[in-house]
Amino acid sequence: MKVLIRGAGVAGLTLAHELATRGADVTVVERRMELAGNASWQAGGMLAPWCERESAEESVLTLGRGSADWWDAALPDHVVRNGTLVLAPARDTGELARFGRRTSGFRQLDQGEIAALEPALADRFGRGLFFAEEAHLDPRKALLALCDKLLGIGARLELSCGAVSATSDIEVDCTGIANSRPELRGVRGEMLVLRTREISLSRPVRLLHPRIPVYLVPRSESLFMIGATMIECDASGPITARSTMELLSVAYALHPAFGEAELVEAGVGVRPAFPDNLPRVEREGKKIRINGLYRHGFLLAPAIARQAADMILGNPAAKEFALEAHR
Repeated sequence: MKVLIRGAGVAGLTLAHELATRGADVTVVERRMELAGNASWQAGGMLAPWCERESAEESVLTLGRGSADWWDAALPDHVVRNGTLVLAPARDTGELARFGRRTSGFRQLDQGEIAALEPALADRFGRGLFFAEEAHLDPRKALLALCDKLLGIGARLELSCGAVSATSDIEVDCTGIANSRPELRGVRGEMLVLRTREISLSRPVRLLHPRIPVYLVPRSESLFMIGATMIECDASGPITARSTMELLSVAYALHPAFGEAELVEAGVGVRPAFPDNLPRVEREGKKIRINGLYRHGFLLAPAIARQAADMILGNPAAKEFALEAHR
């Protein structure tokens, strides 16, 4: 079967991998000249279904809990399974209790246990929550590695490509916010990348705040990604001064060493979302649409890709299940 996938973000590439490894003839086309710049490129890469349940539906936990295994199988050595640490400043410990009431799969930590997990944070926080089953990856390395693997198993990737003349049996739209559907809205996420050798962290840390909860994700070469705002608009312009100051202030609150860090990058990604903030897989004849992954791209893309691949390759129950899970 020949499948044409439009969009080389995480939704398109995970579907391409799922189809190609099952024997389909896959072509991925992308309007951009490179992968950099799309919403997936700006993502945090946290595979954190239990934490995300704090503000998401149960289906996000159900569909996302297998994501780390999928990524580990697809790209060995890319997934870091060190869990997620959730903290709050002393004045906001009520936020920590609220977060715990809305989630599961964690154990409570005292000051000594926090220090044992992250020595750099010793004596800085009295209480925390540890979600041991969660994981993370570097989205940019994962996207590039997924492209390399796809090319290695015979799939085609065409960048800077608009019109396609080749015929296909199925066409899948994974173009995200570029798909101008009236019910689809943009949610702007802003992020910073800092570099400092003065602090080392082994896992993502979420620092709770009543207005803007922020996560900090360690990456290689002494880099840390800090994000992300959730602004209800589809403007893709540069990060605002206000957001920059807020993200930096949260990083400094986590550890003063970030006050001397290098500001390597400031980025913006516009995530596509439906009114219920849940993704959809929809089919009309030979055309399929996958969209609305919101802030859960790397977390939910594997499950969505499996469902869409089942639909494309002939699982008779796949369409009903894919739609029912996201109503």
